[in-house]
Formats: sequence, structure tokens, C-alpha cells
Amino acid sequence: MHLAYPAVLSALLFCTGLYGVLARRNAILVLMSVELMLNAVNLNLVAFDVWLSRTAEETLHSGQALTLFTIAIAAAEIGIGLAIVLAVHRNRGTADIDKLRDTAEGPHSDDPDGHGTDSGARTAEPAERTEKAEATA
Repeated sequence: MHLAYPAVLSALLFCTGLYGVLARRNAILVLMSVELMLNAVNLNLVAFDVWLSRTAEETLHSGQALTLFTIAIAAAEIGIGLAIVLAVHRNRGTADIDKLRDTAEGPHSDDPDGHGTDSGARTAEPAERTEKAEATA
């Protein structure tokens, strides 16, 4: 079998995963796209390992061993990633990346100087702190 077939398939899988990472808004679909990219790299590693083992006298199969490590790391990554996405979904109620990015930047993300005009959010917080301090004193 020629090396071009798995290399082209790997390139198509990687480009599909890259498109999914850049275009999707749902965090779970982004994680699936990252997994697709890692599987494309694994396919490339195995294909080049088989191709290079034909020319070498001793076959070490280092590409296949590296693929096993990559699969193990990808499994751990997807487990941790899904746990984070589920925790964020429970707290925020959405898995939309754009909405999560907006909440992380704070209430004044529209103003480039950082001087917001939303006085309701800023003045309510110190009043609540003074009321709590008076209640505990």
C-alpha cells in the first residue's frame, strides 16, 4: 500500500477537526474535533511507522508505541474536558463557548478602556459589603 493514501486521509481528518475547533460554538463539539485531530496524527504515526519499517532491518515500531501513548493521553484529556464542560454547564446553564467567554471577561467587555457605564453592577456590590459588615459587627 502506498504512503499517500493514509497521508491524504490523515490530512483530511486533521482539516475537518481544525474546522470543527475554529467554527463550532459548543464545547463538546470542540472537544470532539480535537479528538479527530489527534486521531489524524495517530493515523499518520502508524502509516509512517509501517512505511519506515520496510526499509529498516530492525523494526522497533516506535510510531505504534507513540500512538498508544497518544491514545492514553487523549482519553485522559477527554475525560477531564468533559468533566469541566459538565461542571460549567451546571453552573452557567450553557455550553456555548461565546457566552462563557463573555461571562469570564466581566460586565464591561464592550468598553475597550475598561471604564464601564453600567453603574448598577458596581454600586450594588460595595453596599452589599457594608451591609454584611454591619450585620456581623
